[in-house]
Amino acid sequence: MARPLLWFMTIFHIIRTEALQDSVDYKQRTIRDEVSCTGIGLHSGHPVHMTIRPAPQDHGIAFIRKDIPSHPVIKAQFDSVVDTNLSTTIGNNGFKVSTVEHLMAAFFGLGIDNARIELDGPEVPIMDGSAAPFVFLLKSAGLKELKSPKRFIVVKEPFEIRENGRSIRLSPSKELKISYTIDFNHPLLRDQRYDLRFSGNDFVKEISRARTFGFLRDIETLRENGLAMGGSLDNAIVIDDFRILNEDGLRYKDEFVRHKILDFLGDLAILGCPVIGHFVVDKSGHSLNQNMLKKLAQSSDHWEHLVVTHPQVCSERSVSIPVFGYTDPVHA
Repeated sequence: MARPLLWFMTIFHIIRTEALQDSVDYKQRTIRDEVSCTGIGLHSGHPVHMTIRPAPQDHGIAFIRKDIPSHPVIKAQFDSVVDTNLSTTIGNNGFKVSTVEHLMAAFFGLGIDNARIELDGPEVPIMDGSAAPFVFLLKSAGLKELKSPKRFIVVKEPFEIRENGRSIRLSPSKELKISYTIDFNHPLLRDQRYDLRFSGNDFVKEISRARTFGFLRDIETLRENGLAMGGSLDNAIVIDDFRILNEDGLRYKDEFVRHKILDFLGDLAILGCPVIGHFVVDKSGHSLNQNMLKKLAQSSDHWEHLVVTHPQVCSERSVSIPVFGYTDPVHA
């Protein structure tokens, strides 16, 4: 029986390996059908209607302000970032869209490279403060695989940026990995750490549901400055000096650091192509994230582009490209 069993296991291994290679997410994606939602802006407090539409290959992610007669288009790319105060805001010729990071994280987590997002206001709706509602919407729309391959950035040399006691270090790795640490001056937010080896299932289950958070003591000051006007216990975790004010508590015991990873992925998506490398992040925020992206783009000796035209490229280069969520898209 030993030889037939060995033969069967060998054939099974070959079939399984070929199936895994065929499932590598190296093709660009968009959504299959348009999908819409309505919510309020976290900072503006105003209602906003959003429609996400399919886009062709190599189009990228673009936001369209339908409330402005000229319908200005704002591309989601790092050189469009105009503000990083408590959220990521992109702009073009004076027209802006703010709080894009949670939606961008959902695009990143599901491997969506191309989409048109139409808004009748200046801010992406906050929904429940996480990326989970956007993941649900995008899955409802369905995913469509396009013919063109994705582009990846493969890290070749270590890269680091430090500002005011915060840092992001990027090292070569065979996969996308994020090790994130936060340490706020609060008993509930001291020295939290989370390690994410990126795959779609991990993002959807472990990261996408983590909500944004804020301190009760800061709310009055924020609102005096025109910020957090739409914030509530329905779309944020609110913390006083000792406890969490949300009746249902936390979704994860370390939800705070998981949300910071969500924000980081949303900012990373602004780069336009996934990174294969290991990020070690210490107490970062939107400002440092975006500064890191700009400096990384300028430091081309630290990385190289990789276009995966067929699954075998990964084994030839000894890298594993990110496994994006919902890996059963319709082919173009």
